Amino acid sequence: MKAGFRAFFVFALTATLACASGDSGSDAAEGTEDITRSLLAQPAGDGVSTTLAVDESLASQGPRVSVAEVGFNRGDTTALVKVLEMSDYGCGYCRKFHEESFGPILEEFIEAGMVEWKFVPYITGMFENSLAVTEAAECAYAQSPDAFEVLNGRLWADQAAWKGSSEPEALVHGWVSELGVDMTSFDACLALDERIPRIASATTLAQQLGVRGTPTFVVIGWPPIQGALPLQVFRDVLAAAHNELQSLQEGSGEVGGAGP
Repeated sequence: MKAGFRAFFVFALTATLACASGDSGSDAAEGTEDITRSLLAQPAGDGVSTTLAVDESLASQGPRVSVAEVGFNRGDTTALVKVLEMSDYGCGYCRKFHEESFGPILEEFIEAGMVEWKFVPYITGMFENSLAVTEAAECAYAQSPDAFEVLNGRLWADQAAWKGSSEPEALVHGWVSELGVDMTSFDACLALDERIPRIASATTLAQQLGVRGTPTFVVIGWPPIQGALPLQVFRDVLAAAHNELQSLQEGSGEVGGAGP
């Protein structure tokens, strides 16, 4: 992949994704049956999120991006509930979700076989260094999912460091060098922009889904849920979705489903 593709991607992104109001939102209420029903029934923005300006015309432009081509999957592919998470590594509310809620969700729902979770990092255009660290995460994943998981955690935990760095590539390169990956292959991945097409596809997918803020979660079969909702609300929503799908499965005799 030529370096010019990166320049074109950044240019196109800047032209199509304008910054809106930055991190904004209000605290969500505690999870209740009414909130759970509401979240599963209609698009919701009850959680705090980074608000984006959306060009509605982009949703219908170009070929549809296959979800299978982007992101990082966790969990059993036969899990009844499929969740698509759209986040930008530079988003403060995405960090909040990963630091406060994702760990329990991973343990209680994903590792328990109830939910398959696809994390799709994309570029909103709001955070200057986001492309550099997303590409590093992609190149680490290309070699080792385990290395990716470690780097992913550090990108959230040390978000302020790389967002404020004048040389984010060098900073994250040092972190990757501690993960035991082949650095020659990693450097080639970056130099040849090998993972830029995946990042571009993820960004196009966000546009086609009409993502209006980060993080956004799509529980497949229900409308998108926007924002870093309280952990208990996530628990209620995922449990309700699982119970409903399990009831449908038991009634039809079907087993599992295709992954997101």
